[in-house]
Amino acid sequence: MRARLLAAACCAGALALAGCGGDSGMDASKPAPVSVPADFPKAGGKTLAELRTELGPGGPVIAPAVSQVESGKNRLGFGLFDRSRAQIADAPVALYLARAGGGPVKGPFIARYESLKTEPNFESRSVASDPDAAKSVYTAEVKFPTAGDYEVLGIVRLDDRLVAATPAGRALRVLKDSKVPEVGERAPRISTPTLADVGGAVGKIDTREPPSTMHSDDFADVVGKKPVVLVFSTPRLCQQRVCGPVVDIAEQVKEKLGDKAAFIHMEIYNGNEVDMGLRSQVTDFKLQTEPWLFTVGRDGRIAARIEGPFSARELEHAVNEATKG
Repeated sequence: MRARLLAAACCAGALALAGCGGDSGMDASKPAPVSVPADFPKAGGKTLAELRTELGPGGPVIAPAVSQVESGKNRLGFGLFDRSRAQIADAPVALYLARAGGGPVKGPFIARYESLKTEPNFESRSVASDPDAAKSVYTAEVKFPTAGDYEVLGIVRLDDRLVAATPAGRALRVLKDSKVPEVGERAPRISTPTLADVGGAVGKIDTREPPSTMHSDDFADVVGKKPVVLVFSTPRLCQQRVCGPVVDIAEQVKEKLGDKAAFIHMEIYNGNEVDMGLRSQVTDFKLQTEPWLFTVGRDGRIAARIEGPFSARELEHAVNEATKG
């Protein structure tokens, strides 16, 4: 049952929509236009409803790609889609938020476009053969003052006009404290399967095609001794078509920074079958969605945590957080 709930949560995430269309014919590797708060309306004590009335009709859909949001500062990843459900890759975007039921607006929080593309030699067959694999994500650093339910409004510049991005789904639930290990906390000491554990039969512990190269180290053996990059992801079974791209990204960054940290890819389901339930390593980290990225410093404490898709730039930054000093 928990495995099915995990899959359902993934499917409900923003990038599940990526499987329903393309990316509006845009180049996902193209840098997004640089935006500043002055490019967007001031909150000025307005409500979200008042902001909407100032904007043009026919805006896109914005859908958060995270489930664990806490009071304070958060990295909020989201997808942006047109009405045909094709992914929009290069528009200037800002987020605004307000408590559900009304109240003053906070914002604008400027979003940054992140490409999920890799160099050709790191693109897996899994991703190359999937025309619906996610190609990009937007991220914004958003500060929620307290726990509770929040409505999120996106404002997007399309065709030289500002339009409202309608949120997909219910209000965003902001927690006082997440059960998922946070930055600064000690990482759970899990044992991750290695090639030696499965006699070299890497297909038992990896659904990527070809399998990733991140199964040499057992997390329990290296945590607290050297920095670690731990990616929870299942390329073949991930329903929102983003797990393949992030494992490819991890492979690319490992080639560049693998001498600084141990890179470990952890699958999600026992026997790589959804009906067999979640692997114990997933439940030990209290995860209910995927993918997740954790980088851990030499002291065994979590240095960076990202839920959902991430770019090579973001992963390199997370590795640097774990290795600095």
